[in-house]
Amino acid sequence: MPINTDELLRILACPKCLGSLAAMVENNTAAGFACAACQVIYPIREDIPVMLVEEAVDMPTWNAQHPQAKERA
Repeated sequence: MPINTDELLRILACPKCLGSLAAMVENNTAAGFACAACQVIYPIREDIPVMLVEEAVDMPTWNAQHPQAKERA
C-alpha cells in the first residue's frame, strides 16, 4: 500500500537537525523526504521511509540518480 506522505510530513522531522521535510516525487510516487537545511534526502524504499542519517543521500547525488524527482509543492 502506498504511503500517505501528507500524514508522514506532519509527524516526521529530519533526524539530524529536527527540521521540517518536503516530499520528493518521481513518476507520481513519493521517492524520498528532503531536508533543505541539511541538503539531504531520506529515501523511501519499498514504501518505507529510511530515516537514518547514515542512509541519507546528499542532494547533488540524489539529483544525478533521480533526474525526474521534484519537490512536491
